[in-house]
Amino acid sequence: MLGACLSLAAALGAGEVFVPVQAFTLAWTHSIERVLWEEDYAVTTDPHTGKPVLQATRARIKGSAAGMEPPPDARLVGGWFVYTPAQGVVPVLRLTRSAYTADYDWCVAGRCEPLQKLLPSDGGVTELRACARGD
Repeated sequence: MLGACLSLAAALGAGEVFVPVQAFTLAWTHSIERVLWEEDYAVTTDPHTGKPVLQATRARIKGSAAGMEPPPDARLVGGWFVYTPAQGVVPVLRLTRSAYTADYDWCVAGRCEPLQKLLPSDGGVTELRACARGD
């Protein structure tokens, strides 16, 4: 069974949280510019290696701000700049989570909840990667 594995980067050797999922969205508000971001991911199997991979499929930015301009190929749709990320396969997402900012939202099938509900933050980096149950 494919899914996403979450772990705290500072907790070397500590257990991971496995979430069975084929597609999800990470959403957050930029801490300085207050701009909303959403990124869609799919968990698939690499046809060459048979290993699980994380594929960035689509991203959205609700506006733009200094240093956060949408890429040139973005289209404005309903107030969001929508685009396909240049980096397709992502080996690992390193999510910086701070006690001073709102947590990421984890969304599946249109239902969102704070990432904190899946894996409490230690105020550092959370690593997210594609995995299979038993990895």
